Amino acid sequence: MKLRLLLLVCLFGCLGGSMPTRAQSNALIKELESKRGTLQKQINESERLLSTTKKNVSSRLGALSTLSGQIEERRRYLHRLSSDLLVVNRELTTLQRQYNQLQAELTLKKKRYEASVQFLYKHRSIQDKLLFILSANTLAQTYRRLRYVREYADFQRMQGEEIVEKQHEVQRKQTELEQVKSAKATLLKTREAEQQKLEGEEKEQRALVDVLRRQQRSLQQEINKQRREAQQLNNRIDRLVAEEIEKARRRAAEEARKEAKTTKSPDAPKGKMPVAPLETFTLNKADRELSGTFLSNRGRLPVPITGTYLITSHYGQYLVAGLRNVKLDNKGIDIQGRPGAQARAIFNGKVAAVFKLNGLYNILIRHGNYISVYCNLSVATVKQGDTVTTRQSLGTIFSDATDNNRTVLHFQLRKEKEKLNPELWIER
Repeated sequence: MKLRLLLLVCLFGCLGGSMPTRAQSNALIKELESKRGTLQKQINESERLLSTTKKNVSSRLGALSTLSGQIEERRRYLHRLSSDLLVVNRELTTLQRQYNQLQAELTLKKKRYEASVQFLYKHRSIQDKLLFILSANTLAQTYRRLRYVREYADFQRMQGEEIVEKQHEVQRKQTELEQVKSAKATLLKTREAEQQKLEGEEKEQRALVDVLRRQQRSLQQEINKQRREAQQLNNRIDRLVAEEIEKARRRAAEEARKEAKTTKSPDAPKGKMPVAPLETFTLNKADRELSGTFLSNRGRLPVPITGTYLITSHYGQYLVAGLRNVKLDNKGIDIQGRPGAQARAIFNGKVAAVFKLNGLYNILIRHGNYISVYCNLSVATVKQGDTVTTRQSLGTIFSDATDNNRTVLHFQLRKEKEKLNPELWIER
């Protein structure tokens, strides 16, 4: 019995020396880290955008919107962490089940191999094998016994190889388990740290809201001022969009007239070409193709600002949390960046208009029957009629020196006269 165990130990010791020292990296963990990496980098860099100077109502209101944007980003990141934890937990359950199954298979193979070793030990000598073969009654029986001895030797060798491979599988699965457990521990630690940061930012937000509440009259005056400026801007944009609609209608009518002139038969009734209503684009062929391509990229268009950014004001009407009677109505979104940030085109198109309002530049770009609008630029590097490409710089966004160099791009997106929510179109 001791000799048999010694034989087993020696055998497994020799075989085990060829096992790999490291298992392959877990693909799932890498995929989760890759997807989370961009968001993690974004939120870490966006922390630098939080204002520290809050001298008056205007700067405090701006700081509140920046802080609120950062809190939303933090919550989005926390939600991603929680989702990843669910995936990791499911993977751990699957890996543990697979590991247990491999261990059971390995135990069974070892038992079978042990039985074969016992048989070999009992018939271990060459003399026993020769006697078994030579004691056959016929030549055919001798041949069959010889083949049996060879096949049993091959079977025993294959059993040993299967055990080695199964041990490798068990080790690889164990390494995967350890990787996923380590990833889970890291995720839990990261989520706890992010939760603490979120609580700190929410506390700062409540303190800032309390200050603004005590300045309700000045706050309302500032809100009214911003509304007037926004209305002035939107009225100008509306007029320019209406002009673009009329230009597009004329282009399409001219194209249709030329096509009709080349294809019209002599017997066709004479009369005026039908004219589309002014409220919608009448597209020529090039515009139709560009519009279709633009639509197919919904949700994948680049963010219209370079570098680190925060969305500080969303599309539509909503109340500012904690502030009484403070209601915002945004026709687009406000995106805060770092000083020196550039506005960039979200898609190929043509510059429909560049105009100045309150000392700042505003740019409209037509993409078929879609129009993107970029406002609050200190410098414009394109002019009306220019053709632009996706991600091309349009100019430098204004940085307010009186408000801690706060740099905010106001961005709108329209389809004809219909105002769209830009967040549904850009990739984040």
